[in-house]
Amino acid sequence: MTDVTRILERVEHGDAKAAEQLLPLVYNQLRQLAAHKMANEAPGHTLQPTALVHEAWLRLAGSDAPRQWNSRGHFFCAAAEAMRRILIERARAKARLRRGAGERPLNLDEVTVAVETAPEELLLVDEALDKLEAFASLNGPRFYRLPVNEARVTLRREPASVPERIGEGEFAVAPFRAGESLPWRLAG
Repeated sequence: MTDVTRILERVEHGDAKAAEQLLPLVYNQLRQLAAHKMANEAPGHTLQPTALVHEAWLRLAGSDAPRQWNSRGHFFCAAAEAMRRILIERARAKARLRRGAGERPLNLDEVTVAVETAPEELLLVDEALDKLEAFASLNGPRFYRLPVNEARVTLRREPASVPERIGEGEFAVAPFRAGESLPWRLAG
Protein backbone atom coordinates (compact mmCIF):
# COMPACT_ATOMS: atom_id res chain seq x y z
CA MET A 1 0.00 0.00 0.00
CA THR A 2 1.47 3.36 -1.04
CA ASP A 3 1.65 6.53 1.05
CA VAL A 4 -1.01 8.11 -1.15
CA THR A 5 -3.41 5.21 -0.59
CA ARG A 6 -2.87 5.36 3.19
CA ILE A 7 -3.47 9.11 3.25
CA LEU A 8 -6.59 8.67 1.09
CA GLU A 9 -7.95 6.21 3.65
CA ARG A 10 -7.30 8.73 6.43
CA VAL A 11 -9.06 11.45 4.40
CA GLU A 12 -12.02 9.13 3.95
CA HIS A 13 -12.22 8.64 7.73
CA GLY A 14 -12.35 12.41 8.27
CA ASP A 15 -8.71 13.21 9.13
CA ALA A 16 -8.42 16.93 8.26
CA LYS A 17 -4.60 16.93 8.34
CA ALA A 18 -4.42 14.05 5.86
CA ALA A 19 -5.68 16.27 3.02
CA GLU A 20 -2.84 18.71 3.73
CA GLN A 21 -0.34 15.83 3.48
CA LEU A 22 -1.90 14.52 0.27
CA LEU A 23 -1.40 17.57 -1.95
CA PRO A 24 2.43 17.61 -1.94
CA LEU A 25 2.47 13.90 -2.81
CA VAL A 26 0.11 14.18 -5.79
CA TYR A 27 0.77 17.76 -6.97
CA ASN A 28 3.21 16.92 -9.78
CA GLN A 29 0.91 14.23 -11.19
CA LEU A 30 -2.10 16.57 -10.96
CA ARG A 31 -0.04 19.23 -12.76
CA GLN A 32 0.79 16.76 -15.56
CA LEU A 33 -2.88 15.76 -15.77
CA ALA A 34 -3.90 19.42 -16.00
CA ALA A 35 -1.28 20.12 -18.69
CA HIS A 36 -2.63 17.15 -20.67
CA LYS A 37 -6.20 18.43 -20.33
CA MET A 38 -5.10 21.94 -21.35
CA ALA A 39 -3.29 20.61 -24.44
CA ASN A 40 -6.70 19.83 -25.94
CA GLU A 41 -7.98 23.37 -25.36
CA ALA A 42 -7.97 26.15 -27.93
CA PRO A 43 -4.79 28.27 -28.05
CA GLY A 44 -4.90 31.48 -26.05
CA HIS A 45 -6.76 29.91 -23.14
CA THR A 46 -6.50 32.15 -20.08
CA LEU A 47 -6.51 29.31 -17.55
CA GLN A 48 -3.05 27.87 -16.80
CA PRO A 49 -2.49 24.22 -15.74
CA THR A 50 -1.37 25.33 -12.26
CA ALA A 51 -4.60 27.29 -11.74
CA LEU A 52 -6.60 24.31 -13.02
CA VAL A 53 -4.88 22.06 -10.43
CA HIS A 54 -5.64 24.51 -7.64
CA GLU A 55 -9.27 24.91 -8.64
CA ALA A 56 -9.72 21.13 -8.96
CA TRP A 57 -8.03 20.63 -5.57
CA LEU A 58 -10.45 23.06 -3.96
CA ARG A 59 -13.34 21.06 -5.37
CA LEU A 60 -11.89 17.73 -4.31
CA ALA A 61 -10.52 18.51 -0.86
CA GLY A 62 -12.27 21.75 0.02
CA SER A 63 -15.85 20.64 -0.28
CA ASP A 64 -17.90 19.50 2.69
CA ALA A 65 -19.10 16.46 0.79
CA PRO A 66 -17.78 13.13 2.07
CA ARG A 67 -14.74 12.00 0.12
CA GLN A 68 -14.62 8.32 -0.67
CA TRP A 69 -11.71 7.46 -2.88
CA ASN A 70 -11.18 3.72 -2.98
CA SER A 71 -7.70 3.96 -4.41
CA ARG A 72 -5.08 6.19 -5.89
CA GLY A 73 -6.57 5.56 -9.36
CA HIS A 74 -10.03 6.51 -8.12
CA PHE A 75 -8.63 9.79 -6.72
CA PHE A 76 -6.97 10.69 -10.02
CA CYS A 77 -10.16 9.84 -11.94
CA ALA A 78 -12.07 12.18 -9.63
CA ALA A 79 -9.41 14.87 -10.20
CA ALA A 80 -9.62 14.43 -13.98
CA GLU A 81 -13.41 14.71 -13.81
CA ALA A 82 -13.18 17.87 -11.69
CA MET A 83 -10.77 19.41 -14.22
CA ARG A 84 -13.05 18.47 -17.11
CA ARG A 85 -16.03 20.09 -15.39
CA ILE A 86 -14.04 23.27 -14.68
CA LEU A 87 -13.01 23.54 -18.34
CA ILE A 88 -16.60 22.95 -19.50
CA GLU A 89 -17.96 25.59 -17.08
CA ARG A 90 -15.39 28.11 -18.35
CA ALA A 91 -16.24 27.32 -21.99
CA ARG A 92 -19.97 27.76 -21.29
CA ALA A 93 -19.36 31.07 -19.51
CA LYS A 94 -17.22 32.30 -22.40
CA ALA A 95 -19.90 31.26 -24.92
CA ARG A 96 -22.57 33.05 -22.85
CA LEU A 97 -20.54 36.25 -22.96
CA ARG A 98 -20.02 35.89 -26.70
CA ARG A 99 -23.76 35.46 -27.26
CA GLY A 100 -24.64 38.53 -25.23
CA ALA A 101 -24.87 36.95 -21.78
CA GLY A 102 -28.64 36.52 -21.94
CA GLU A 103 -29.46 39.84 -23.57
CA ARG A 104 -32.52 39.75 -25.80
CA PRO A 105 -31.55 40.09 -29.49
CA LEU A 106 -32.48 43.43 -31.03
CA ASN A 107 -34.76 43.18 -34.06
CA LEU A 108 -33.69 46.01 -36.34
CA ASP A 109 -37.07 45.98 -38.06
CA GLU A 110 -38.63 47.16 -34.78
CA VAL A 111 -36.18 50.03 -34.22
CA THR A 112 -37.35 53.51 -35.07
CA VAL A 113 -34.67 56.08 -35.71
CA ALA A 114 -35.71 59.67 -36.12
CA VAL A 115 -33.07 61.74 -37.87
CA GLU A 116 -33.52 64.83 -39.94
CA THR A 117 -31.63 64.19 -43.15
CA ALA A 118 -31.73 66.02 -46.42
CA PRO A 119 -32.93 63.88 -49.35
CA GLU A 120 -29.64 64.52 -51.15
CA GLU A 121 -27.73 62.97 -48.25
CA LEU A 122 -29.95 59.89 -48.32
CA LEU A 123 -29.26 59.50 -52.04
CA LEU A 124 -25.52 59.76 -51.36
CA VAL A 125 -25.76 57.09 -48.66
CA ASP A 126 -27.76 54.83 -51.00
CA GLU A 127 -25.17 55.31 -53.74
CA ALA A 128 -22.33 54.56 -51.31
CA LEU A 129 -24.07 51.36 -50.17
CA ASP A 130 -24.52 50.29 -53.81
CA LYS A 131 -20.79 50.83 -54.42
CA LEU A 132 -19.91 48.90 -51.27
CA GLU A 133 -22.19 46.04 -52.34
CA ALA A 134 -20.51 45.92 -55.77
CA PHE A 135 -17.03 46.06 -54.25
CA ALA A 136 -17.79 43.34 -51.68
CA SER A 137 -19.32 40.99 -54.24
CA LEU A 138 -16.28 41.35 -56.52
CA ASN A 139 -13.50 41.44 -53.91
CA GLY A 140 -14.99 39.64 -50.90
CA PRO A 141 -13.73 36.16 -51.81
CA ARG A 142 -10.18 37.43 -52.39
CA PHE A 143 -10.24 39.41 -49.14
CA TYR A 144 -11.31 36.34 -47.12
CA ARG A 145 -9.07 34.04 -49.22
CA LEU A 146 -12.03 32.00 -50.41
CA PRO A 147 -12.21 30.33 -53.80
CA VAL A 148 -13.59 32.69 -56.40
CA ASN A 149 -16.83 31.48 -57.96
CA GLU A 150 -16.45 31.83 -61.71
CA ALA A 151 -20.20 31.50 -62.33
CA ARG A 152 -21.89 34.83 -62.95
CA VAL A 153 -25.23 35.94 -61.62
CA THR A 154 -26.94 39.04 -62.93
CA LEU A 155 -29.25 41.05 -60.73
CA ARG A 156 -31.78 43.51 -62.10
CA ARG A 157 -33.15 46.39 -60.08
CA GLU A 158 -36.82 45.57 -60.30
CA PRO A 159 -39.20 44.33 -57.63
CA ALA A 160 -39.60 40.59 -57.09
CA SER A 161 -41.61 38.60 -54.56
CA VAL A 162 -40.05 35.76 -52.60
CA PRO A 163 -42.33 32.70 -52.83
CA GLU A 164 -43.97 31.41 -49.64
CA ARG A 165 -42.83 27.82 -50.33
CA ILE A 166 -40.52 26.09 -52.76
CA GLY A 167 -41.17 22.45 -53.64
CA GLU A 168 -44.09 20.26 -52.66
CA GLY A 169 -45.08 17.80 -49.95
CA GLU A 170 -42.50 16.81 -47.39
CA PHE A 171 -39.72 18.36 -49.50
CA ALA A 172 -41.23 21.84 -49.47
CA VAL A 173 -39.18 24.56 -47.79
CA ALA A 174 -39.96 28.09 -46.72
CA PRO A 175 -37.27 30.37 -48.12
CA PHE A 176 -35.59 33.11 -46.15
CA ARG A 177 -37.71 36.30 -46.37
CA ALA A 178 -40.70 34.30 -47.68
CA GLY A 179 -43.56 36.52 -48.85
CA GLU A 180 -41.43 39.68 -48.86
CA SER A 181 -40.86 41.92 -51.81
CA LEU A 182 -37.23 42.51 -52.80
CA PRO A 183 -35.92 45.48 -54.79
CA TRP A 184 -34.06 43.18 -57.21
CA ARG A 185 -34.46 39.91 -59.07
CA LEU A 186 -32.16 37.37 -60.68
CA ALA A 187 -31.92 37.79 -64.43
CA GLY A 188 -32.22 34.48 -66.26
